[in-house]
Amino acid sequence: MNPERAIPTDPVLLREPSPLPPAQRTGALRRWVPIRSLTAQDRKALATHLLALDADDRYLRFGQALSDAQILHQVEAMDFGRDEVFGIVNRRLQLIATAHLAYAPEAERIGRLAMAEFGVSVLPRVRGRGYGERLFDHAVMHARNRGIATLYIHALSDNRVMLHIARKAGAILEREGNESEAWLRLPPDTLASRFEELVETHAAAFDYHLKQQAQRVGELIEVVGEVREHLRREGGGSAQQ
Repeated sequence: MNPERAIPTDPVLLREPSPLPPAQRTGALRRWVPIRSLTAQDRKALATHLLALDADDRYLRFGQALSDAQILHQVEAMDFGRDEVFGIVNRRLQLIATAHLAYAPEAERIGRLAMAEFGVSVLPRVRGRGYGERLFDHAVMHARNRGIATLYIHALSDNRVMLHIARKAGAILEREGNESEAWLRLPPDTLASRFEELVETHAAAFDYHLKQQAQRVGELIEVVGEVREHLRREGGGSAQQ
């Protein structure tokens, strides 16, 4: 998603997308994946993640093959106070998949349906695990709970995975040349959706804390191993003398 492009709203006023199928957005039978809400303190990790995308992936993610400098500029300009950014981390606390839920500025919402734009990126080595769809479901939940009526997706027509996820969710798709747009009408929030967000937020925070502790223990074990190796070498040298 390009933060410099305004989120379109007029097309949605002319359409009435089908409501989100209740059974379609339930992922209880699937393996849970912890998803964190990122903050401004995660800018460096987010930049590292996006810079790891090659030219083709950047083209699919942003609609153009952004340079490293352009990616860094976009990350620096990202408004974490207005938008929401989600991430999935591995055991090394590296971001392997992220999603950006961009909300229209307050001034653009007057007299219009509330809308948010969704964009996602997944590192090549972890694709095929359903992370993109999990992040999409997570973003839908957050958008619903914030009173968003429609989720908007702008993607290249070559981005078949993203368009498949949108179509599977019941979105209305329009294709014009090498670009496609999708609109997904969201149901209103419920007590269940808010409770789900609360549980997932705390569970993801706990998971991240455990990974932090595991990483620190691993670093400690590595240091102890280095000290023991150093002492062994020092002892061997003294014996030879």
